[in-house]
Amino acid sequence: MAKALEFTDSNFEAEVLNSDKPVLVDFWAEWCGPCRMIGPVVEEMAGEYDGKAKIGKVNVDNNPEISVKYGIRSIPALLIFKNGEVVDQIVGAVPKPHLTKQLDAQLA
Repeated sequence: MAKALEFTDSNFEAEVLNSDKPVLVDFWAEWCGPCRMIGPVVEEMAGEYDGKAKIGKVNVDNNPEISVKYGIRSIPALLIFKNGEVVDQIVGAVPKPHLTKQLDAQLA
């Protein structure tokens, strides 16, 4: 079963911006309650979208550069990237069908 990838300030460009597939990035932190609620959903999706899209997480406490670059002010924040650009943004713990719908729209 595929697991969510860990994106960092140092691998973000290679893993996310240069990806040939859409990428869902979950910006989170250990101390964030709603982040812990959505974490398992992100992990599940990593398995379901294996080969179709990349799914990963950025710990905002450990990777401040990338968080500032994308203006992450409240977490959880989920950004969907396609061809190196942010094409969608979801803020807050939302139900899984909402996330899959947003990501599916980028797979077409």
